[in-house]
Amino acid sequence: MTGRRRTRTTSPTPIRPARARLLSAAALVACASMAVGCGVVPGVMGGSGDDTIKVMTWAPQDTAATNKPGMPALAQAYARWVNKHGGIKGHKLTVLTCNDHNDTVGAAQCARRAAKENVVAVVGSYSQHGRSFLAPLEAAGIPYIGGYGVTDDEFTSPDSYPVNGGAPALLAGLGEQLGEKCGPVSLIRPDTVAGDQLPVLLDSGLRSEHHAPAEDQRAAEDATEYSSQAKRALVSATVNPQSTGCVVTALGDRTGTFMDSFRRSRADYRKVGTGTVFGSVDQSQIDASGGKSGPYEGAYVTGWYPVASDPRWDPMRKVIKEQAFGDNRIDPADAGVQTTWIAYNVFRQIVESLGGDVTSSAIRQTLDNGLKVTTGRLTPTLSWRFEDLIAAVDFPRLVNAHVTFQVVRDGLLVPAGNGKFEDESQTLENADQH
Repeated sequence: MTGRRRTRTTSPTPIRPARARLLSAAALVACASMAVGCGVVPGVMGGSGDDTIKVMTWAPQDTAATNKPGMPALAQAYARWVNKHGGIKGHKLTVLTCNDHNDTVGAAQCARRAAKENVVAVVGSYSQHGRSFLAPLEAAGIPYIGGYGVTDDEFTSPDSYPVNGGAPALLAGLGEQLGEKCGPVSLIRPDTVAGDQLPVLLDSGLRSEHHAPAEDQRAAEDATEYSSQAKRALVSATVNPQSTGCVVTALGDRTGTFMDSFRRSRADYRKVGTGTVFGSVDQSQIDASGGKSGPYEGAYVTGWYPVASDPRWDPMRKVIKEQAFGDNRIDPADAGVQTTWIAYNVFRQIVESLGGDVTSSAIRQTLDNGLKVTTGRLTPTLSWRFEDLIAAVDFPRLVNAHVTFQVVRDGLLVPAGNGKFEDESQTLENADQH
């Protein structure tokens, strides 16, 4: 945290015109009606009795683009587990879920249902339509705890309490990682408002290593093949025969589709490096694409958390085994599942710290007053006091800019270097100056 003095506001920080494209991420979240896509944990009270705490988790499912079914599935498994073991400070936990179908209207419907159901928080959720769901949550005073971090609105809303650094920290970290190792860098990213932020963030990391900006290539996020983008990226990455260029893909669920096209095209070019961010690739995708003989071998990857094989994830795996064995929606290596796990552990500590009723206002007040929560060393200790916010003008709610550098070696995601957290706070603060 720097010593820079800032004035606190009670509304999202205004967007400077030159940076407006950084702060209007959009795409993918909608709660279906109560009859379709929404549910309550089986066997758990769904009412509002004094002994029950009600929260909501949402994520897109069954769409043509990004899908995160494991997040609500893990939330339900966590509720079953915590209720089996006495609840949270004696309270039963009820989890409502919502399938947003990647739609802005549906995102708002999810939030309005959360308000109608009097949930005390929305926990561990995914949405690319920050403004659509945050405005109704703000109006109802419902805190948004541990969102996936895919939209910039999550880092501006006073009712948002992020547990990771979202896309800003990942892209800045990847730029730093590649700036040390790569020649020319070419970025393939979605042609969406959410995607418009990615080049600026990647370039902030590259610039920290005195590297030239990446070539920015837009691509449809729901395309079935990317051969033209792959060939153009390969040409750009090999323009300098004296250095090894790198191709970066940040297409979410379509990253695998791009890598198929990339693998077919790269035979005509000399070897190039690859890089991506967690959420666009995980261990299951690496395995499915051929492991050490697949296109990800040697790829540089930036994540929010330790690698999936790290023993710090053992408590999560125990809960999955105990309460969701055989549920193939839940992949413990998925960044969304991991974020939901962390968010619910944060929520549990919040409830345990309260001396009175568990209400949305009590939760917000406790967090704003500086409650410090630990996550089993999956993140640094988290706190959302004004003093804990980093001094990045465009991301005033960001408190955790730490990332991990990883690499695919022999088909496995392993730590790059010493595996310690890398703090991207300064890089993101400097991004405001360009």
